[in-house]
Amino acid sequence: MTITRQKEKPNFEIAAPERGATNGHRGVEQPISMHGVNVSEEEYWERYYEYPDVSYEWNNGILEEKPLPDYRRVTMYGWFMQLLRAFLDVNPVAKMMFLETGFRLALPDKTTIRKPDLFIIRNDNPTPLLDSDLSYRGVCDLCVESLSISSRQEIERDTVVKKREYADIGVREYYILDPDDKTIFYRRNEFGEYAEIEPDEEGVLHSAVLPGFRFRVADLYTTPTLEALADDPVYRNFVLLQYQAAKQRAEVAEERAEMAEEQVAAEKDRADRYAALLRDLGVTPE
Repeated sequence: MTITRQKEKPNFEIAAPERGATNGHRGVEQPISMHGVNVSEEEYWERYYEYPDVSYEWNNGILEEKPLPDYRRVTMYGWFMQLLRAFLDVNPVAKMMFLETGFRLALPDKTTIRKPDLFIIRNDNPTPLLDSDLSYRGVCDLCVESLSISSRQEIERDTVVKKREYADIGVREYYILDPDDKTIFYRRNEFGEYAEIEPDEEGVLHSAVLPGFRFRVADLYTTPTLEALADDPVYRNFVLLQYQAAKQRAEVAEERAEMAEEQVAAEKDRADRYAALLRDLGVTPE
């Protein structure tokens, strides 16, 4: 199915804010949510894929609004994205996408269009991600969703519905991030189903999609700085390598300076002892 996407600004339906609304935009009219509205796939691509202010996915004819995250969720997600970016800078084996980019899932029983909060496309994926792509035409290798504070139905969309869809379409790994301890990681097994990925004995999770990429699960909740990670053996191979090299050079220079200072002190001590010996012999050193 070929769909022509038009850069058409969608029309807004405006409603006055409800009495007592505390959305932080008092007096500003908000667009009515189109969540649950039935639209064709062609109409979704033309009007709702790039809908301003509200992010919509498409589930077999139904618009589904993506809920907004709070600060804690943005912090956890941002830390993880920063870590992935650091890994890919050193190991450019894949591309990372976010910013409301979607991909189409032609499933056996339905078709959906999902916008993962973050996804990875390996360089050896049969469908490359092109620099000019506004949507991805293949199957992602790894998808990440940041679980928002939302209704039970919206939570189940990420933890149940998308989990099944991603597994059925062939997404190899699926990570769900949540600061309230619903974080979980899946890997697709030989039966086409997701099995939970268990961290190793030190609490470190290793990706199969990105060999060499690993992270301590507990760090998702504490979000240490990259400078701190650079000194951590879990991350040392891909985090701030230039910083590590500069730090090592500074430590070597400091060590050499200390050795030179010690050498100067030793030479002075030797000269003082020699001068004292001359004085004992009645010779005044010049």
